[in-house]
Amino acid sequence: MIRNIIGSVLAVIGAAGAVASPFQSWFDGRHGRDYRVEDLFNGITGTSSDLWVSLLLPFAFAALVTLLGLVLRSRLLVALSGLIVLGFTILWMVRQGQRSDGLTLNSDGTGIGLGVAAALGGGALLLIAAAVMSGRRSRGGRGSHRYVAGDRAPERYGGYGDTGQVGQVGYDEPEPYRTHQYPPYDAGHPPAGSTEQHAWDDTREQQPWTPPPQQPPQQPPQDERP
Repeated sequence: MIRNIIGSVLAVIGAAGAVASPFQSWFDGRHGRDYRVEDLFNGITGTSSDLWVSLLLPFAFAALVTLLGLVLRSRLLVALSGLIVLGFTILWMVRQGQRSDGLTLNSDGTGIGLGVAAALGGGALLLIAAAVMSGRRSRGGRGSHRYVAGDRAPERYGGYGDTGQVGQVGYDEPEPYRTHQYPPYDAGHPPAGSTEQHAWDDTREQQPWTPPPQQPPQQPPQDERP
């Protein structure tokens, strides 16, 4: 929570510095609002620019992305806004260096002005804010508890259950494994090697098992009539 607050403050300061930079001097007393956005891609010219097609446009868009990132607590959006500010500022420095054969910083106010420093500082603060912020935590993250049975507080080494007793699990324990006892094969067979066993084997050979004879169906007696 504290990290998000500190990151939000840094992000607001960085976005405010980036938006205010076009109203300051960028090079030889020329303000950033006088540079057209298209000059950053086609080459800087001396043509003046309207306010909403100048360098203020990308910086205002970066401030909007920053605001959206703070509302959603998204570190990615805050970092993206910082990259937008730094990207357009560095692109301007490259184009201005090509036109003036280098960039200088003089004590008499010529060369690079405070607007460039404000833009670079604002972009850097946005990146720092994204690194400081902790972002949004997921609902199932560390420290979250889900209560299954009512609103009972979890007990250490206990469990959740409907029994009302601490540490007693609220589900039925499985029954122990039961082994089925099957009658042994030929339970009436005499012990092997005994006299009774030999006699029993001889009896089985002499009188093999045969199915019982089928009885003919009995007919009901007929009534004798004279």
